[in-house]
Amino acid sequence: MSEPENQIYQIYHQLYHLYGPQGWWPLINFKGKNPRKKGQKQGYHPLNYDLPQERDQIFEVIIGSILTQNTSWMQASAAVDNLNQNGALNPEKLLELKDEEIKSAIRCAGFLNQKSTYLKEITRFFIELNGGIPVRNELLQVKGVGPETADSILLYAYKVPEFVVDTYTRRIFTHLKIVEENIKYEELKELFQSNLAREVPVYQEYHALLVEHAKRYYNKKPHGPGDPLLSLINE
Repeated sequence: MSEPENQIYQIYHQLYHLYGPQGWWPLINFKGKNPRKKGQKQGYHPLNYDLPQERDQIFEVIIGSILTQNTSWMQASAAVDNLNQNGALNPEKLLELKDEEIKSAIRCAGFLNQKSTYLKEITRFFIELNGGIPVRNELLQVKGVGPETADSILLYAYKVPEFVVDTYTRRIFTHLKIVEENIKYEELKELFQSNLAREVPVYQEYHALLVEHAKRYYNKKPHGPGDPLLSLINE
């Protein structure tokens, strides 16, 4: 293999073979069979791409996308759970909470001052949508929503095929020498989107599989020792 497009496609299938369907985005009150994962295992729904369906489930994914910024999903999910304990996985109820109540609930996810502001901003935006599907450019105008968060919301909350690029994606593909470390977000995103079927299940699984793979091989320095993908791209 030498062409990047072949590598993109082959890596997806290799990761799927290694780990199976991942069932992202996890929903706190969903009971189901969880995949082989490292760390937190609650709320995943492998091969069920119909979720989220209910309004509050969609909102849960959105606030999770905010809370997971600059932290692990373990910490973000703990913050989601705390909000759930306050009945705040409903947008109107979240806005009823006092600032200090929100900050206390999300403290475990870090950056509590910023994220409490971001949560309120995205909640107001969500309510104004009144059940509609947001446009990416509109999402990017919301305070606290960058490209990765916008794409996470679109892909996992609204099932819009926008590929999500995160730190793990960049770390893996840089180590495999498929892309340069300084590649821009939109360029890396386009590399995936131009070489994959534009299908929500494929985009969801690929992103989630990269997260799972990175937890095993790229969470500690040096990054990537023993990565089985190295042998694949050197064939």
